[in-house]
Amino acid sequence: MTRPTKYIFVTGGVTSSLGKGIIAASLAKLLQAQGYRTTIQKLDPYINIDPGTLNPYEHGECYVTDDGAETDLDLGHYERFLNVPTSQSNNVTTGRIYQSVIDKERRGEFLGKTVQVIPHITDEIKHRVQILGNSGDYDIVITEIGGTVGDIESLPYIEAVRQLKWDLGEHNAMVIHLTLIPYLSAAGELKTKPTQHSVKTLMESGVMADVLVCRTEHELPAELRDKLAKFCNVRPEAVIQSIDASTIYDVPNLMLEQGLDTVVLKKLELKSTEPDLTQWNQFLSRHKNPNGEVTIGLIGKYVELQDSYKSILESFIHAGAENEVKVKVESIHSEYLTEKNAAKKLQHLHGVLVAPGFGERGIEGKIVAVRYVREHNIPFFGICLGMQMAVIEYSRNVLGLANANSTEMDEKTTDPVINLMESQKSITDKGGTMRLGAWDCQLVEGSLAKEIYQTVNIKERHRHRYEFNNNYKQQIEDAGMKTTGLNPETGLVEIVEIPTHNWFVGVQYHPEYKSTVASPHPLFVSFVKAALDYKTENKSVSMAQK
Repeated sequence: MTRPTKYIFVTGGVTSSLGKGIIAASLAKLLQAQGYRTTIQKLDPYINIDPGTLNPYEHGECYVTDDGAETDLDLGHYERFLNVPTSQSNNVTTGRIYQSVIDKERRGEFLGKTVQVIPHITDEIKHRVQILGNSGDYDIVITEIGGTVGDIESLPYIEAVRQLKWDLGEHNAMVIHLTLIPYLSAAGELKTKPTQHSVKTLMESGVMADVLVCRTEHELPAELRDKLAKFCNVRPEAVIQSIDASTIYDVPNLMLEQGLDTVVLKKLELKSTEPDLTQWNQFLSRHKNPNGEVTIGLIGKYVELQDSYKSILESFIHAGAENEVKVKVESIHSEYLTEKNAAKKLQHLHGVLVAPGFGERGIEGKIVAVRYVREHNIPFFGICLGMQMAVIEYSRNVLGLANANSTEMDEKTTDPVINLMESQKSITDKGGTMRLGAWDCQLVEGSLAKEIYQTVNIKERHRHRYEFNNNYKQQIEDAGMKTTGLNPETGLVEIVEIPTHNWFVGVQYHPEYKSTVASPHPLFVSFVKAALDYKTENKSVSMAQK
């Protein structure tokens, strides 16, 4: 007999940014480590179809899945923790829900009925929630609901959860409510009232929390937990402390200590065993006990908001642990980087990564950065737009094509070494129309890329409209920059290298989307190793000169 899929809903209260995604990912990790096939999905209450057209300042980075979904950055956490790919089904927005319902209405599927939030919108939400569970691939599906309880935008989702708890049965669905226990320094007290009001608001919607996860800066005393249990109708052992951690990768162990997995499995009537976190804790040990440090410059246009480059920053953590070094990332705004200040801002770095992005702002600063590290033999890593800037810089300063540019920045450039992809030229809509998802790439024998990947055929995730212009390929290669990764069907250049340089790699795709705790991305691992080697060599040279 097939066991029914169990569902866990994670809601939030009091304030946003409490870390529902990290709690969901940590719980999923603990359940996975006990042998349960687990996945996580995110329900986002905004009306955009997806975050693909959102400015990174609005919503952080846009994360891309293998099947080409542009999704919330929390899906990156899910993959990094579980080492399991997500898909279109793992991220649902209000925009997508309403679009689907309206399309059905236009097709006449509601037989003349008035289309309403209940039942039509809530039914669509329930359907989307259960797609992953009905696939037969998972024992447990954790669904994170964006926003906070009480938000107008979240009401249909909370109602759908109420109905699902009833539909699925008492031991097949449960709710974890993440809330805040603020500390008032003037009074010297932790205050439970915001949590009580948050739980009350949830109950007014017909949903009772089964577990409370309480974010706090201080330890929760037993009497406070008992108070919360009584006022919020949960068992005392279901009041879980989530104290601030030095790294998000501590959270699974903290939740294990608090017994979150045990409480959840008991509620779902599933067997609980000791989770095997051996590999996870080995990574954590290397991360927390580095043997050295390297400083890498992150050249970007959105550096004021760290979430804009979340996957890149996490990839450096994975690669640093693999190399047993701490990677200190120094964010440098490309808009303020010039020929005059380049040496001051870049000469102390052990490596430079030029980040992805869109639009003309800050482009010349990125080109300045590429030129400086190329001429000073500092390890360089360019991702997507960063790779394109490397091609432009090389074309201008080595080939002598002074006007070389991308048609994204200058439609009338006489030397469009980066050009709009042929398949993009007839597209007018912005949302979901880029080259997205995982695409094949074939590596050239003898290349650095082949040495790093240790294979010829790879598959990496993309998000771009512009590409290397193959009309300049021979000219660029003759000058010394090699194209070492190509799409086998289209000939699209995916990787460029300068073999005479210390470590110079530009990639059209986004390797940061595939780096996880269990499988650090080989490009990041190799880049951090190159930065460490560069630091060691420079130190030796300095010592010899003394």
